[in-house]
Amino acid sequence: QVQLVESGGGSVQAGGSLKLSCKVSGYTYNRRWMAWFRQTPGKEREGVAMIPTGGDITDYADSVKGRFTVSQDNAKKTVYLQMNSLKPEDTAMYYCAAHSRNGGSLYDPRNYNAWGQGTQVTVSS
Repeated sequence: QVQLVESGGGSVQAGGSLKLSCKVSGYTYNRRWMAWFRQTPGKEREGVAMIPTGGDITDYADSVKGRFTVSQDNAKKTVYLQMNSLKPEDTAMYYCAAHSRNGGSLYDPRNYNAWGQGTQVTVSS
């Protein structure tokens, strides 16, 4: 069973940076798309960045392109999200997720079958 544990959230001023980590365990860390989603109360979960385990292809939502960087460390089985130039609208609960390999869209949370507990990011103006 896949287990995902996020860390690194917190509170920062606008323009600041945070780095989130997602430790992966419970399955062979090999060629499975991993994603960072975020969600605010009353809104749908939004995909912001994706990367395949063991690979370096990345994809980003338009809202974070040029500011966020997703990466992964094979040896540590960890996926990261470096967030720079943070804006108040980036405030959300951030979740790490593992794609179910069903061929579905990377940006649809319904295609992910493993989720972390979430880590809160708060950006003040």
